[in-house]
Amino acid sequence: MGERSIVVDCDVVQADGGTRTASITGAFVALRLAVNKLLQTNALKEDPIKEHLAAISVGILPDETCAVDLDYVEDSAAQVDMNLVMTESGRFVEIQGTGEEATFDGEQLNEMLVYGKTAIEELIAAQKNTLYANEENRARIVDKTIMIATGNLGKAKEFAEMFAKEGYQIKTLKDFPDLPDVAETGSTFEENARLKAETIANILQCPVLADDSGLKVDALGGRPGIYSARFAGEHKSDASNNAKLLYELTDIPDEERTAQFHCTLVLAAPKRESLVVEAEWPGRIGRIPRGENGFGYDPLFIVDKTDKTAAEISSEEKNKNSHRGQAIEKLQLQWKEWLEGEG
Repeated sequence: MGERSIVVDCDVVQADGGTRTASITGAFVALRLAVNKLLQTNALKEDPIKEHLAAISVGILPDETCAVDLDYVEDSAAQVDMNLVMTESGRFVEIQGTGEEATFDGEQLNEMLVYGKTAIEELIAAQKNTLYANEENRARIVDKTIMIATGNLGKAKEFAEMFAKEGYQIKTLKDFPDLPDVAETGSTFEENARLKAETIANILQCPVLADDSGLKVDALGGRPGIYSARFAGEHKSDASNNAKLLYELTDIPDEERTAQFHCTLVLAAPKRESLVVEAEWPGRIGRIPRGENGFGYDPLFIVDKTDKTAAEISSEEKNKNSHRGQAIEKLQLQWKEWLEGEG
């Protein structure tokens, strides 16, 4: 890998068997995922990993039976225990064993090696099943397909027309129910949108569009921000989020209740630097909800230079002027050249 290095920090929070062997097996999977991403983004030209490996614990219990993946009770009681690290071709990386409570002979050693080899073969098969389970999904992606990282078909429809004009079709998360959930662990709208877009693009090997949006209130230091959907708690509810927002702004005068709806769109594709566009829709937070044509914070968000909330204006006006509408307009000017131009 030349001057490149990958640091794998693998902590085992819980393991049914030995934590040391679980750490080795888990660290290899993490390394495999990291190398896959570097290969997919052209940061690596050649795969430095030639085959899979895994680790397992194996031992002889007091009743003279052989067991693998020893848990704490089995490990404590074992007459002999051993850790094996082995490649998928059956070659050993490490054999480390001790006759703690009894000696053992060559026949018992061979038995432990056979049990360990079989268990490692099963572990590697499980690794491959997990790492490459998306091959079937990839086969369902045809040319000129763009994945919209949402299960909301209404949101996806906003993008479908733009892409259809250039001969592209869209897919959504509804088309791939077995895709893993992508945890939004970022600290900004862009980080969360990138996580979704780039993770799924690497899995499906196709262009993926993701967005992250929310409300920023100046008097609250930009909150609720990336936590807009769960401002009042994980069990998201528009009513509880709005109630919490009004409570926190109770003593804030009207002129200081300025806010912006924010939208970040990230379009990602294998072996390309992601395209990022952002837009904001200015306004202020009212004192009572008004309007029926909206959701989320719309009934409280009074659009800048008007006396109407986002829930009182027409859908056409909202789609054109909103944060998402502005971001889509910016994306429309750039995406085709970005996607079809030279990498």
